[in-house]
Amino acid sequence: MTTTHQPATDLGHLLHKHPDRAQSFTTSSGVAHVFYPKATNEECTVALLLEVDPIALVRGPGSTLTQYVNDRPYAAGSLLTVALGSVFRTAMNGRSESYPELAATPIPLVIRIPALPHRLAARLFTPLGWAVETTGHGDSRFGDVTLTGTVRLSDALKHLYVLLPVLDGGKHYWVAADEVDKLLKAGDGWLAAHPDKELITTRYLARKRPLITSALERLADVDEVEPEELDNALAEPKISLAAQRKEAVVKALKEARAKRVLDLGCGGGALLRALVNEPEFTEIHGVDVSAKALQEAARKLHLDRMGDRQRERITLRQSALTYADPELAGYDAAVLMEVVEHVDPSRLPALEHSVFTVARPATVLVTTPNVEYNVLFETLPEGQMRHSDHRFEWTRAEFQEWANDVAERRGYAVRFVPIGPEDAERGAPTQMAVFSSGDVN
Repeated sequence: MTTTHQPATDLGHLLHKHPDRAQSFTTSSGVAHVFYPKATNEECTVALLLEVDPIALVRGPGSTLTQYVNDRPYAAGSLLTVALGSVFRTAMNGRSESYPELAATPIPLVIRIPALPHRLAARLFTPLGWAVETTGHGDSRFGDVTLTGTVRLSDALKHLYVLLPVLDGGKHYWVAADEVDKLLKAGDGWLAAHPDKELITTRYLARKRPLITSALERLADVDEVEPEELDNALAEPKISLAAQRKEAVVKALKEARAKRVLDLGCGGGALLRALVNEPEFTEIHGVDVSAKALQEAARKLHLDRMGDRQRERITLRQSALTYADPELAGYDAAVLMEVVEHVDPSRLPALEHSVFTVARPATVLVTTPNVEYNVLFETLPEGQMRHSDHRFEWTRAEFQEWANDVAERRGYAVRFVPIGPEDAERGAPTQMAVFSSGDVN
């Protein structure tokens, strides 16, 4: 990996590995050596060399290999990603106490992987902002792959961590339920929006259908990106929870006879796309604090190719939901779909004020996970929330207490609607509150 960001030796600070020293680390996949072939202010290159004992690899616990002679020690795949995750864990998590701003800044990077199955390399890396150059090794499926881009170092490491074993098409160890969490953690912020997320998920999880279904369901649930033709293991008919949630929201908006709708915390535009397909919604306004999310929403809505009449129905606006924005007043309805759980509890009163007092639509829909249902997700570890960015997840009683208090303070009536397959004891996976003020905008 090479950077020309100056001073280029700052790469050592980001990786927490000093350029003046060669270091070795014992990992579960072998001995990893980290050294810097070049380290100047103008250009800095770090190398990771993994030494694998092929006999220990075959005999190791959990190994799926049966032949002593194989290509695993020489190919960039799951062995290398284990070393990456071990040696560069802090950098992969984006942490740098001495250089926090640089850690959060895209820098020019060139990454060379000498022995990587390259057939899908351009297809998988290009959507992430990389230029991909490959040189084949004769008739071999392996090639020399070079990635060039301006990317945050932590993102670059996460891309490698997920996509190297995906391109290789196999893992040297047994793939179990914890691989879903590894995938979602490393893919946070980019996997849900990748055009080949299903291919990546399928290959990363070794084509194990229950794990794939769980991973795609959680991606759709958290990032509001509906997987195409997803077999939902939780519900009949086989429709994803994300799709059921959108259907419930659209139905409630129609029942409220809303025409002008706010999608607050619209993210990548999953609900916006559903609303655009319904002609009764004459004005649709998507709001999010993230400029990147709004750009993604615009891309997925194909605003640049949309006809003038259709385009006039849609507005995208950058705004924080915890700050009063008078421009959002006067709409028939507002939707906060899987939003409140991403807000710090101390900021909920500010969100309440901006939505229910300043914007004050006649109808407000709020959906949020039901934490009681989490134990029914087979691959979700006990006590873990559905997404690392969730500040909390409410029980049904907690959600109803919050919603009833908001309704009483702000002059609304509220009712509750379960979304998704209901369990007799734990309820539905998603809970929705429908607030009605009786006001006519």
